[in-house]
Amino acid sequence: MLLEAFNWRGGSGPLPAEAEKYVEGWGRDGDLGVVCDEGAAWVRLFAEEDHGYGFVAPHVPELSIGVAKGARGRGVGTALLGHLLPRLDAVSLSVETDNPAVRLYERFGFIRVGYVGTSWRMLRMLG
Repeated sequence: MLLEAFNWRGGSGPLPAEAEKYVEGWGRDGDLGVVCDEGAAWVRLFAEEDHGYGFVAPHVPELSIGVAKGARGRGVGTALLGHLLPRLDAVSLSVETDNPAVRLYERFGFIRVGYVGTSWRMLRMLG
């Protein structure tokens, strides 16, 4: 599903080497996720000195979500986030500005807190 997330435009390129940090050694403190046949959503904490694209702070987990190409636009992402987000006080993410998922994240209360490269950094806080 990480490959689906990185290739959301429909490409089939390999994962960049730095993407391994989103799944390598899964099961450490702070790792949490939900999975279905057509997608997955998960969060992971990162340190200030070695973080992901959507990093905002060491105590805020970063969200990754991937939906199979044929299932996009059918509510899979909404269902995954609906199961995962209630378990979190705060969560951040990175999403390219032209990705239709921006609207999904905004519906779930994410706000834009920065711009890096070609991506929005977004944050959702409880309450």
